[in-house]
Amino acid sequence: MIKATTTTQNVFRMLLAVFMIYAGFSHLSFNRIAFQAQVPDWVPMSKDLVVILSGIVEIVLGLGLAFWKSKRVHFGWALAVFFVLIFPGNIAQYLDGKDAFGALNSDNARLIRLFFQPVLIVWALWSSGAWKSWRTNKTTS
Repeated sequence: MIKATTTTQNVFRMLLAVFMIYAGFSHLSFNRIAFQAQVPDWVPMSKDLVVILSGIVEIVLGLGLAFWKSKRVHFGWALAVFFVLIFPGNIAQYLDGKDAFGALNSDNARLIRLFFQPVLIVWALWSSGAWKSWRTNKTTS
């Protein structure tokens, strides 16, 4: 059964979906090199391949979050997990002092950015109804 979400949640879910689709598209095109700065040196794959694959994943997650209503909760969880998985790249970018996107050109800017990752995780879980679904299932079990 699909748990209902509020109008506010739906608006924020769609904003997040558009953001993810845009980010994925930018991975595959105009920000491709900048995103490579976030791939840690210890990742045993081509940085370009990681950027391409993550861009595709972002587009799929964004489209699913926006349009696949019966799986909205699953996409919310998947997006939250994705945000957790890419967080080491953000940490590595901060620790290695790698600039990207023009705005991430100082240690302070890269540090502040780290605090937005938990916000994105909560946003994905809340706006998709995943958090409410989990809490409801937990109390009824």
